[in-house]
Amino acid sequence: MSDQQKRHLMVIEQLLPRGIKDQRVLVAMESVQRHLFVEDKMQDRAYDDCALAIGHGQTISQPYMVALMTELLELQGHERILEIGTGSGYQSAVLSLLASEVFTVERLQPLAERAKDLLGKLNYRNVHVKVSDGTVGLPGHAPFDSIIVTAGAPEIPEEYIDQLKIGGRLVIPAGSRQAQTLYVIKKTSTGIEKTVSTPCVFVPLIGKRGWEEE
Repeated sequence: MSDQQKRHLMVIEQLLPRGIKDQRVLVAMESVQRHLFVEDKMQDRAYDDCALAIGHGQTISQPYMVALMTELLELQGHERILEIGTGSGYQSAVLSLLASEVFTVERLQPLAERAKDLLGKLNYRNVHVKVSDGTVGLPGHAPFDSIIVTAGAPEIPEEYIDQLKIGGRLVIPAGSRQAQTLYVIKKTSTGIEKTVSTPCVFVPLIGKRGWEEE
């Protein structure tokens, strides 16, 4: 089976049955070559229905979770997005097909460099990889239309709310180190609207406004 066929099956068997409906998200998920964003020894498992280790104690999220978080942003194509937790760059690649510009922050230099090189080789030109403490956002490039956080926070950092435009959306897992709830925060002119999406498990968000490194 070709990688293209595996991506098609991923969409048909994993995403559609679980309620992913945004056609642009489905097309992006079928377009991005996920097998290139995992370690070589994991390439045969790239389209499995699970998260996979990418080294340095980090993971590439389950395809469904990537699609769900992306769909929850309700992207139209014009947005400037902040992603916290670049990892291998897979989520960044998906976002790049759905938005105008993606700023992605990774605290681990080796992962950031690898993701930047791969995204460049694959011609994802609207993705900017930064190395810093993502728990405080990226104030020098704010405000953002959307913010997506791919690590579990103990609470929702105020910095993210501050760096979000009015009308913007933040998708973030928050809870304990072991288990979180996925939240959608919409910033309005009078405050924030917070809704619950689903239980989830992510690696911990490490930094000043997150967890301490163990």
